[in-house]
Amino acid sequence: MSGWRPPGVVRSVRFRLTALYSAMLFALAALVVGGIYLGLSRSTDAHPITRTYQAEKLIRGPDGQLRSHGTLTVAEVKDVESAVSYQTRQTIWKYSLGMLGGLFVASLGIGWVLSGRVLRPVRSIARTAEEIQVTDLSRRIRLGGPDDELRHLAGTIDSMLDRLDHAFGQQRQLIDDASHELRTPLTVIRANLDAALANPKATEEERQRAAALVDRATTRMTRLVEDLLATTRRASGAYGDTDVDLSAVVREAGEEFEPLAAARGLTLEYRLADGLEVIGDPDALRRAIGNLLSNAVRLAPGGSRITVAAGHLRGWHWIAVRDQGPGIRVEDRARVFDRFWRGQSAGDERERHTGLGLAIVRQIVEAHGGQARVFSQAGADTTFVLWLRPQLGGDELPEVPDGDPTGAPFQAPPAAAPAGG
Repeated sequence: MSGWRPPGVVRSVRFRLTALYSAMLFALAALVVGGIYLGLSRSTDAHPITRTYQAEKLIRGPDGQLRSHGTLTVAEVKDVESAVSYQTRQTIWKYSLGMLGGLFVASLGIGWVLSGRVLRPVRSIARTAEEIQVTDLSRRIRLGGPDDELRHLAGTIDSMLDRLDHAFGQQRQLIDDASHELRTPLTVIRANLDAALANPKATEEERQRAAALVDRATTRMTRLVEDLLATTRRASGAYGDTDVDLSAVVREAGEEFEPLAAARGLTLEYRLADGLEVIGDPDALRRAIGNLLSNAVRLAPGGSRITVAAGHLRGWHWIAVRDQGPGIRVEDRARVFDRFWRGQSAGDERERHTGLGLAIVRQIVEAHGGQARVFSQAGADTTFVLWLRPQLGGDELPEVPDGDPTGAPFQAPPAAAPAGG
């Protein structure tokens, strides 16, 4: 019948393991019995008695005389021995067949029980996986028992669930935060459109003011969407690795902000070492440095100085942006790289700030195997430092140095040894 499928039990792994175990055990037993039977057949001359003789039966009486008591059927000794061997082989064959049949039935039962015990952790894994939903990834398998391959598999799945739970949590948090951030400019746009632009009695001044507010709100939404896209690309690892000269990238990023800094009376000071080579995405690194410079130019008081530096310290390359702005409170330092964090101050300038810039900076640096640090106090200078792995650095690197490298003696990277020693 077309389309027929065997029952579910027959298709199960447990049944296949049982059948395989029984078949192998039966084949092994049959091979042993067949070998024994073959050895007996080759070592003995076994056949039934085919030739018999009639002999007179004589019995010696008390008087010593032999008297005839009829006849009896006799055979030669070698024929009797062959007949005994033949009967023994037949008996062994019959019992062997019976034992093989019993062994096969017993092996089916034993294989079914053993395969069930072996596959019990798999059923536990499958049952837990079925109970896990996308909206609740908190369940874990946490398989006990011996430290074998199945326990390693369960541990691997638990680790994968941890990463998925963390990723989904970040995604939900990002969606919630983005929805909240987009709601404010949308409310501003709707309120101004209803109050001024859609009002026929609104004056020209009110219309211009409403248009300016709508423009600022749309600008903020545009920046927010761009930052969200950048965050998504960083999280997905969608960047191309190539050789990067950090000093050149830092210089290029600084030159982009020189006009903005000059417009606010700020001075950009460069302290860049040579030979700072890393493997990474130059556009992403340029964006990270640009986000730091954007904050520095926006927050630094007019007439102050912004220092852009890059160097090498204790096996690590570093990039630093230092400004003389309002600083960051000690209790806020751990949050500066969080999404949508803006600190305590607020104003017209901050309304254009999405709160994703520093989060993108940390994401880019960590995607390159580095770390982002901040050194600041309220009312004091602020230094953001990006630590990156050097191009020629080995897999084993010391811990990222503590402290602000811009306050330490400037150190260039060690010269590479010439090829061939």
